[in-house]
Amino acid sequence: MSHHPDTVVTTAQGAVRGLRQGDTLTFLNIPYAAPPRGAGRFAPPQPHEPWDGVRDATVPGPNAPQSERKLGSIDMSPYFGAGWSRGEDYLTVNVFTPAAAQDGDLPVMVFVHGGGFVAGSTRSSLYDGSAFARDGVILVTLNYRLGIAGFLDIPGAPANRGLLDVVASLRWVRGNIAAFGGDRDNVTLFGQSAGATTVGGVLATPEAAGLFRRAIVQSGSGLGAFTTEQAARVTKAAADALGIEPHVDAFADISDERLVEAASQLAGIDLQTATHGDPLIGLSPFSLVLDTQPAESVAAGLSADVDLLVGTNTEEGNLYLVPVGKYATSTAADVDEAAARSHSNPAQLVETYRKSRPDASFAELRSAIMADALFGAGSRALAGAHAAHPKSATYAYEFAWRSKALDGELGATHAVELPFVFDLADRPELNGPGALLGPDQPPADLATRVHETWIRFARTGDPGWDPYDTERRATMRIDAEWTQTDDPRSQERQAWN
Repeated sequence: MSHHPDTVVTTAQGAVRGLRQGDTLTFLNIPYAAPPRGAGRFAPPQPHEPWDGVRDATVPGPNAPQSERKLGSIDMSPYFGAGWSRGEDYLTVNVFTPAAAQDGDLPVMVFVHGGGFVAGSTRSSLYDGSAFARDGVILVTLNYRLGIAGFLDIPGAPANRGLLDVVASLRWVRGNIAAFGGDRDNVTLFGQSAGATTVGGVLATPEAAGLFRRAIVQSGSGLGAFTTEQAARVTKAAADALGIEPHVDAFADISDERLVEAASQLAGIDLQTATHGDPLIGLSPFSLVLDTQPAESVAAGLSADVDLLVGTNTEEGNLYLVPVGKYATSTAADVDEAAARSHSNPAQLVETYRKSRPDASFAELRSAIMADALFGAGSRALAGAHAAHPKSATYAYEFAWRSKALDGELGATHAVELPFVFDLADRPELNGPGALLGPDQPPADLATRVHETWIRFARTGDPGWDPYDTERRATMRIDAEWTQTDDPRSQERQAWN
């Protein structure tokens, strides 16, 4: 079988052969760091050994150890993927690039997947980059360490190893992307959910300076990190579950299987301390671990030269309630409990939301408070912190299109913007009464327009609406119609300050 020569690209570690499909050249499973084995699972990422000959980059590779995730009655497999595909050499990237010959000046977008810091991978069908390549952009997706290997704060090991992996992938991009046709000086780092919170963490990482020019934070939080005191409680619980001492030497002897199993047993740890509430309101024991929140580091001037687009979806909280049957049954007590988990003055918070949403049901109030606790307040904090530095631009969006999945209740929930960003909204696995986009066809041009807007921001640093500043807080509301508003829901915003 003959191989067209343009499917082979030489990277610093060796040559790789990709797959040509229509306008797109796809390279799967290219290592950007050494396999994390044994004690190396808890060390900073190391360079990958070079290889001889041409490495096959036409089939998907392994991903980070993880347990399969289900989310009640909604099919989230396009998002989480099919669980753990075993193999140690999983610190890899997929690269989607236009097949036509290029001069090395294409914008590059590097995507960090979500999944609560414990799940997800480049194998998920939602992260197919062919629409980016079709439109003249190189898309890079990456795997990073998850769960205990990636984010547990272990004495003797560096913190936030999954984030260090993302920085290592950006270094790989800087060193290698020109060979694929990319402009190493025009890299946009973007992510969703845990991936977006990680992007916020990279904005606050001095070692990442100069590796990317723009960033997009989709439903993340600049206030989502645990303190070292909170993280130590999770580490103690993990060590107890495994019957070991909470030190890196003890963790190094434990198999990936047992680490994954222990990670899934860590729900329900009380992370409330004398000075800090739980930024993830009990939903996950894994996040970044930083004594200074990313938004505070950005306020102090980190990444002041990076253009930033930040946004959330209108009904983020619905994903945590509707598919598990907790939405419609919500009571006043549930609203109060959501506020108590989220805020130091819960009664005042509930009062503010009742006033600003006089017609809202208990379900809507509960979901809205959860959404702001998890994503809204931390996204606004990040946008405001960045906008205080005029060296680069800040933009904000709110994604408002409502999915009619699960009897019309799912709405503009967490993750619903992703098929539009990747221009995959017509995929069969995303459409239907129990699928993310529901039974109704989205507006015909919505995916085209969202996808083009993300690319325009990556190319130029301007998505096409007014910048966000701390006076006006201009925000584009994305739905069948696009409308720019200033300072949306200002009373609710003030309640979190």
